[in-house]
Amino acid sequence: MPVALDFFLKYGYWILFLWVMIEQLGVPIPSVPLLLTAGTLTATHKLYLPLVLVSIMFGSLVSDSLWYVMGKRYGGAVVKLLCRLSMESSTCVRKTESYFTKRGPTALLLAKFIPGLGSVAAPIAGQTLMPFSSFLLFDAAGVLIWALTFVLGGRFFGDVLKRHPNALSWVGHFAVLLFTLLLLGFLFHRFMRQRAFLREIRTARVDPHELKEMLDRGQEVYIVDLRHPLDYLPDPRTLPGAVLLTPDKLVLQSDEIPRDRDVVLFCTCPSEATAAKMALAIRKLGIYRVRPLLGGFDEWKRLGFPLVEIPPQAREMTA
Repeated sequence: MPVALDFFLKYGYWILFLWVMIEQLGVPIPSVPLLLTAGTLTATHKLYLPLVLVSIMFGSLVSDSLWYVMGKRYGGAVVKLLCRLSMESSTCVRKTESYFTKRGPTALLLAKFIPGLGSVAAPIAGQTLMPFSSFLLFDAAGVLIWALTFVLGGRFFGDVLKRHPNALSWVGHFAVLLFTLLLLGFLFHRFMRQRAFLREIRTARVDPHELKEMLDRGQEVYIVDLRHPLDYLPDPRTLPGAVLLTPDKLVLQSDEIPRDRDVVLFCTCPSEATAAKMALAIRKLGIYRVRPLLGGFDEWKRLGFPLVEIPPQAREMTA
């Protein structure tokens, strides 16, 4: 038996606990290949299914509870931190906030299956002041559904291999290599997606100083604030003259966007992700003079440029 496989069999439950916990803390090391491997080994009774599920659940619940507390205390800053660690930062913040707003606590049931959402759902739950008992109940149920899906998938594969002893012996010798290749392929695919998206962003951004000069000259600019209503909680201000539109409303109201001036979009996402994504989307609708704001709201605020208060009624209309 290969040394690595022997080590995994000896400390498998601890490895599952630590690996899942570290992934859910925000480190981009996908645990799905490990869950499939553990499920395959339960078919040969080298690992026991109940203990595998318990290890996975405890690992995830420990990290999720920590992020819940951090989200409750520090709000959106924690979500943005996790999204910078995530390999899905291009959609991380917006996807999580929208999904959570629509579904509430039940969003936790399927959060682990949605890229970029699994790690940040917990701090969003804390940010929205969901009772910890409700969070723990729905999060535990979601983790169990997620773990069962992949562990039982691996178990099915293991049951098939048991009927073909030669194949089982072959997999035993090459299991570590197969796991490593699967993991590297998964990481490479996501890395390339991230790079392609960032290349598109860099070609379109407008610098905050450039935008301020445009406004100081009295140049007409159509500025769109794409932030989610939750983002207004720590600082209910926006850029002068900005229109408050969520991404879905921006697309629905694209006919109202002027074509005779520059359109600047901004958000609070890492790398101006939502703004860049929506810029590309409305370009396809024939609006070509559109650019995301470099650094978004946070950079404009950091530079000390003018901000105006968002009226309460406007915040309610955006929600």
